[in-house]
Amino acid sequence: MKTERNPQAEQMGDASMARTLSWQAQAIWPQERPLFARYALSGTVRILDLGCGTGEITRRLARHYPQASIVGIDILEGNLAIARDASTEFGGRIHYATGDAFALSAPDADFDLVVCRHLSQAVPNFPLVLDEIGRVLKSGGWVHLLSEDYAMLRMPRGVRDPDKFWVDTALPYLESIDCDGRIGRHTPPLLEQRGYRELAVDYLIVDTLRVPREVFAGILRSWRDGYVDPLAQASGRAAADVRADFDAMIAAIETPPQYAVWHVPVVSARRR
Repeated sequence: MKTERNPQAEQMGDASMARTLSWQAQAIWPQERPLFARYALSGTVRILDLGCGTGEITRRLARHYPQASIVGIDILEGNLAIARDASTEFGGRIHYATGDAFALSAPDADFDLVVCRHLSQAVPNFPLVLDEIGRVLKSGGWVHLLSEDYAMLRMPRGVRDPDKFWVDTALPYLESIDCDGRIGRHTPPLLEQRGYRELAVDYLIVDTLRVPREVFAGILRSWRDGYVDPLAQASGRAAADVRADFDAMIAAIETPPQYAVWHVPVVSARRR
């Protein structure tokens, strides 16, 4: 993948991202797993986990589909090395490979299910990735997209205003690297335009009631560790000030009875 197609390569390859993916999986997967029943897949199906990172969800998919063959694709070999080391129990059922989400090496109509999580907001021009997903997906196959939307995080307001942080710091940063920080709400029409059917949007609720506070706080702490400097540079703010915003949100999440919530869109549809 060319550099301009992976503008967050430094952050995605940082050790903080491995922590992020682990915390996110703990928070999200328990609510997400039941959604896969909708696809009615069983037996020796083929699944693509596109943008698999360290394989946190690839392994969970392998357990959920015990006869499936799963391919995990990521642009960063460092993430894949972690994924391979953690996936030895699955033998040849999981195959990891470096790959370009904009130009997959898989043949046409190769997969029964394509899972793409936490990728759509990280790359420019995600519609091109959707076109490639459509190419490798079988007719009647399913796409499962976890498309983040950074205007769907709500934290308690104290001395600092978290709404202002997401809208005035996080979203402009993503715009500055040609990524869509609101891709969650933009994904359903993209699938409709491509002729998908049985479109559904589900919201997984990561909040201080459903998710342990330390897990939710762990996500924000990992984001802070990986993104303070690029957010500061893009916004012209001091790094210490950006860090203080993160620290205030983390403290609120960790402190009962304060309430915080992240609505996580999962968009699914079936290819004609």
